[in-house]
Amino acid sequence: MTKNNICELLSIKYPIIQAGMVWVSGAKLAAASANAGILGVVGAGSMSPELLDLHLKKANLLTGNKKNLAVNVPLLYSKTKEQLEVSLNNGIRIFITSAGSPKTYTSWLKDQGAIVIHATSSPELALKCENAGVDAVIAEGFEAGGHNGRDEISTFALIPQVVDALSIPVIAAGGIADARGMAAALILGASAVQMGTRFVNTIESSAHQNFKEAILKASPSETMLMMKKYVPVRLLKNTFYDEIKNLEDQCATQEDLIKHLGHGRAKKGMLEGDLVHGELEIGQIAGMIKDIPSVHDLVHQIINDYSKLTLSKF
Repeated sequence: MTKNNICELLSIKYPIIQAGMVWVSGAKLAAASANAGILGVVGAGSMSPELLDLHLKKANLLTGNKKNLAVNVPLLYSKTKEQLEVSLNNGIRIFITSAGSPKTYTSWLKDQGAIVIHATSSPELALKCENAGVDAVIAEGFEAGGHNGRDEISTFALIPQVVDALSIPVIAAGGIADARGMAAALILGASAVQMGTRFVNTIESSAHQNFKEAILKASPSETMLMMKKYVPVRLLKNTFYDEIKNLEDQCATQEDLIKHLGHGRAKKGMLEGDLVHGELEIGQIAGMIKDIPSVHDLVHQIINDYSKLTLSKF
């Protein structure tokens, strides 16, 4: 495999996207990913426009591959437009949008010379993304960590259906952490993969060491999709998870779940390392992660293993 449409579209060496996760994907992780030849993504979901500006300036200083930097911007926040403008002012021309209609900003961003990728969870929604003019879609199965689609379509059921429905490139996400998962996704028709959970457990990730160590100890059954009445989110099991489960077992209302969730729960767990009361968003693939490598070593290992599996090179 010497040519790849996502690699050509994004000017990256390898068809891997480091997911832009809240509290985890800051300047260090994005820059290290860009330096390794993949798309490095700053996760704006947990950042004010001012903090995003600082991270982008730092990322630009840390990488010689500035064109391989992107920003993930959830569209549900009041300051989304400011985040987009800050990103453009810092030279970002690749945007991954999510959690909102792709019609909202796609045309405007493309008028600024940007490439737009939208994350979605079903073939029907993916087709709406294509009709909105995006350049590619990320089709994310419900194995993924963090917030998920309500349809609960698994990744390897989702990918071929989205590929069959669209004429633009499809990026597979959810439950992919090594060369085997990447090879399977590409065989199913995806042009690239996005990995989130695997990059949480890297040296450059902003995740607290307590969180990284908890992932190393996680068993294959230690995550669960919760809060379906509010916004579905896959969590690592802890006391907070138990509390949410008890509420849901008692048929708690959406208002009850929101009240218990409160504010800053994900920050408490993922960034500050509270493994008891924090919200620990992580993917189902956590059970197979047993190390905390540098981004460089991780990408090198994945590509090396992929070449051995498929006898193909990018």
